[in-house]
Amino acid sequence: MLLGDVLAQFDDDAMAAETLLRLDDLGLVARLREEADAQGRALGEFAASSVRHYAANASDEEWVTLMATLGRAGDPGVACMKRAFAFVLADDIRAGEKCDDKHHLVRD
Repeated sequence: MLLGDVLAQFDDDAMAAETLLRLDDLGLVARLREEADAQGRALGEFAASSVRHYAANASDEEWVTLMATLGRAGDPGVACMKRAFAFVLADDIRAGEKCDDKHHLVRD
């Protein structure tokens, strides 16, 4: 299944939770849920917007790193989502930024 197809199914919170659990990183999933709750958003909505934010805002260096990671990954979709979520959950978000409805980071 293509990553875009997976993200399209994130409108269903049960599907989003099931997919995120397949990442095999409960700490990451817990942080995603915490951030989604803090923003008053559904987990699936937050996860999908996080991947879109990553695609729109990752640096060239990050893309090179992602490509190298994908080349070694057993499941490239999982590897991509993990990097995207880590990117969005980076320390600068904890410092008061969040994703708005247009999938851009904004200051509170």
